[in-house]
Amino acid sequence: MNGPTLNDFGHDPLWISIIKAVAIFVFLMLGVLFGVWTERKLISRMQHRYGPNRAGKFGLLQSVADGLKMGLKEDLMPRTVDKVIYFLAPVIIAVPAFLSFSVIPFGPMVWMFGHKTALQLTDLPVAVLLVLATASIGVYGIVLAGWGSRSPYAILGGLRSSAQVVSYEIAMGLSFVAVFLQAGTLSTSEIVAKQAGGRTWDVLGMHLTMPSWYVVSLLPSFLIYAITMLGETNRVPFDLPEGEGELVGGFHTEYSSSLKFAMFMLAEYVNVFTVSAMAITLFFGGWRAPWPISLWSGANSGWWPLLWFFAKLAIAFGFFVWVRASLPRVRYDQLMAFGWKVLIPLNLGWILLAATFKATRLPEANQAFVFTIGGVVIIGAFVIWLRFDTVNQRRREAKATQIEEEFEQLREEPLAGGFPVPPLDLPHYHGVVPAARLHPDAKEVTSGSN
Repeated sequence: MNGPTLNDFGHDPLWISIIKAVAIFVFLMLGVLFGVWTERKLISRMQHRYGPNRAGKFGLLQSVADGLKMGLKEDLMPRTVDKVIYFLAPVIIAVPAFLSFSVIPFGPMVWMFGHKTALQLTDLPVAVLLVLATASIGVYGIVLAGWGSRSPYAILGGLRSSAQVVSYEIAMGLSFVAVFLQAGTLSTSEIVAKQAGGRTWDVLGMHLTMPSWYVVSLLPSFLIYAITMLGETNRVPFDLPEGEGELVGGFHTEYSSSLKFAMFMLAEYVNVFTVSAMAITLFFGGWRAPWPISLWSGANSGWWPLLWFFAKLAIAFGFFVWVRASLPRVRYDQLMAFGWKVLIPLNLGWILLAATFKATRLPEANQAFVFTIGGVVIIGAFVIWLRFDTVNQRRREAKATQIEEEFEQLREEPLAGGFPVPPLDLPHYHGVVPAARLHPDAKEVTSGSN
C-alpha cells in the first residue's frame, strides 16, 4: 500500500480526525511518563546506580507518582509576579508542542473502522514550516515566564532562551533547505515518499545499492540538525536557559513544583519527541522499515510501519539521554559563537554546494554520489577548522590566564609592574593634602588644619 499524498487529506469524517487527535495526545502523554522513567534509568545505569526501583515493578510507577504529586501539590505564587503572564506562560509553551505533532506521518494509508485514512492527522504544502513556527512560538512561553516572574534569575534565563533560539533556529531552518531542494516539496508525507526504495550507484564499475534516506546523501544537513535540535529543546549541553549552577532554575525559578512546573517539563519532553520525529521524517525515511526488514514485501504496508516509527523514535530519544549523560554544559559565549560562527556559515556553504549540484541536473544516481562526496569534503573541512580553532581557543585561554597571574602579582607586590601604588597612609607633601585624597566637595586642606 502506497504512502499518502496531499490529496488524501481533508476527506476524513470528523470522528476519525478526533480519534487520531486523541490518539496522538495519549501517545505523547504516555511517552512523557515512560520517557522520564527511561531517562532516569539509563543515566543511573551509566553512573552505576539503580535509578527508580521502588514505585511499581522496576520503578515504572515513579513517573506516575511524580505527576500526581505535582498535580495535587499546593500552588504557591509569589506576590510580586505579573499574574496574567505568570499563568499564561506554561500554556503558551505547552500547546504549540502538541500542535507540532499534527503533521508528523506515522504510517501509510490504512483501513480504520471501514474508512481508508492516513496514519497522520493532517498535512500541508508547508508542513515543515508549521513545525518551525510552532517551535518559535513556544519560546515566547519561556521568555514570558522569566519576564512575568519579575526575578533576576528568571529574566536572565528568558533572555538567554530568546538569544539562543534566534541563532539555533536559523541553523535549524537552513538544515532543512537541502532537504527541500532534494525532495522538491515541504510536505512531510511527500518527503517520506521521496525516500522510498533504494538507489544504485555506479562507482568504479561497481553497482552499490544504498537506501534513499536523506541522511546518506545529505549527511552535513543531518549533523547540523542533530546539534540544533539539542539547542532548540534546551537540552544538555545547551540548557543555558535553566542553568541550575548559576541561575538556580532559570526561567522557571519562581514556579513551585506544581501543575505549572509540570507543564514546563511536559513541554520539554514533547519538544524532544517532536524534533526527533522530524529527524526521522526528513532524514531516516519516516515510517519506512530499515534494511534488512525492508526486504519483506509487507514491511511498509498496514500497521507495521507504526512499529518501525516508534523504534526509530526510541533510538532518537536515547541519543538525547546519552548526550545528557556524557557532555557538560558549555559557556554562554561558546554557545552563541558556535551557533553564529560555525553552524550558520557551514550550513550556508553546504546549501550553496547542494544547490549547485541540483542546478547541474546530473543523473539521479550520480547526483546522490556527488552529494555524498561533497558532504564528506564539507565535514572534513569542518573538522580541520575545528581542530585549529580549538588550538586558538587554548592559546587565548592561556593568555588570559597569564594576564590574571600578572594582576595577582601586582596585587601582592605593587612595585612588581613598575608602577608604584601609593600606600593608604600617604603623607602630606608641602603642607597640602594631595587632590586625590580630597572629598569632591572639600577644598585644599593645609597640614596645620584639621
